[in-house]
Amino acid sequence: MNLSRMLAKRADEGNPVRVGIIGAGKFGAMYLSQARLTKGTHILGIADLDPARAKDQLRHVGWEPERYAATGFADAFEHGTTFVTDDSEALIRADGLEVLIDATGDPAVGIKHCLMAIEHGRHIVMVNVEADVVAGPLLAAKAEAAGLVYSLAWGDQPALICEHVDWARSIGFKVVCAGKGTRYLPRHHQSTPDTVWENFGFDEELVTRGRLNPKMFNSFIDGTKSGIEMTAVCNATGLRPQSDGLHFPPSSRLELAEVCKPRSAGGQVEFAGTTEVVSSLYRDGSDVPVHLQFGTYVVVEAETDYATYCFEEYRMLHDSSFRYAALYRPTHLIGLELGVSVASVALRKEPTGSPVGFFSDVVATAKRDLKAGETLDGEGGFCVWGKQTPADASLQHGYLPLGLAHNVKLKRDVKLGERLAWADVEVDETSQAVKVRREMEARFARPNARAAE
Repeated sequence: MNLSRMLAKRADEGNPVRVGIIGAGKFGAMYLSQARLTKGTHILGIADLDPARAKDQLRHVGWEPERYAATGFADAFEHGTTFVTDDSEALIRADGLEVLIDATGDPAVGIKHCLMAIEHGRHIVMVNVEADVVAGPLLAAKAEAAGLVYSLAWGDQPALICEHVDWARSIGFKVVCAGKGTRYLPRHHQSTPDTVWENFGFDEELVTRGRLNPKMFNSFIDGTKSGIEMTAVCNATGLRPQSDGLHFPPSSRLELAEVCKPRSAGGQVEFAGTTEVVSSLYRDGSDVPVHLQFGTYVVVEAETDYATYCFEEYRMLHDSSFRYAALYRPTHLIGLELGVSVASVALRKEPTGSPVGFFSDVVATAKRDLKAGETLDGEGGFCVWGKQTPADASLQHGYLPLGLAHNVKLKRDVKLGERLAWADVEVDETSQAVKVRREMEARFARPNARAAE
């Protein structure tokens, strides 16, 4: 509760937290809209493949032109302005930079930026959760060894869910299930950038006004982003994925404790200590009332009769037995809230969620029948979606991580719904992302994981 005071102190000392961000897309623009208003924060630089587009985004979110008129990083440092460039490596090397935000969404690029940031002594806020689920446990370990902080991004749902889990454990509750809401129907696994707005129910005016990217948003509707985000939560909290991944049961906010308790207790999750994403749609396509489409939650278990009495007395969102209860947050503000992570890593040296192990993976899964010779187009595209899978099973079967299923050629035909393996594609074993992933697997695989059932 003291972050704003700590930021104000840095401002009064003339030493604001100096931040660099790579990627001025939707998430980056949302963060930048608030960063200009946050006392004690100085955006030293913004790197984007298209600096003109980045400057247009700044205008769009309310920045005055003089704020980003710096001619270089030294000029930006001296005058408290911002330098916009297409050179991400120069930004990482810039004198005075404390915190680097990667908001690119590209796993290979995110891994490269993170390793370079560690080399140059910068804390990392990894908005790029796609990179986190490919190699986050290793990246976080490397940052810690260098005396730096690697953090998930506050405002994005994984970090908020991690806070729910930490809240529950800090007061002695057993975490039964944690997760979020989404808009889901089974047919959405076949969604493509051509059908995404129909599946979301978005009209053209909303898409245009919001500058929405169809491939990125398709990752949310086809189930991929849910798998990615719940994998990040598992790897940061030690919760374990269900054996067949997410099931997306429909649930209102008021039913969370009933739905997201173990099957052995009458619920719909496989076991206690897992993740699940609840749907805002019933399977017939009708809306769930009081749904949690944009929110996050945790379900906890009372282990004493007195706690069950308290659940009843204080009108917790309990199940019919009063043994299980839920706490939820109805929405999240994505990049608008990212400043919490920036302040936390710079001032407290504390992440807002960070991977501690390799418990869950996201596996490339065919959206349709695929033919040998086709080139996969990665997350949110026309070929594959990402299915949450226990890490042990992923290693045992040699499954292909979703984050590395981009611009690789298939070596065999693959049927609709089949999970792809490394052996099914032509892999460039010399690429940095592949090498880092292999290193992560070797370091964090539990004993006998490759032989696990």
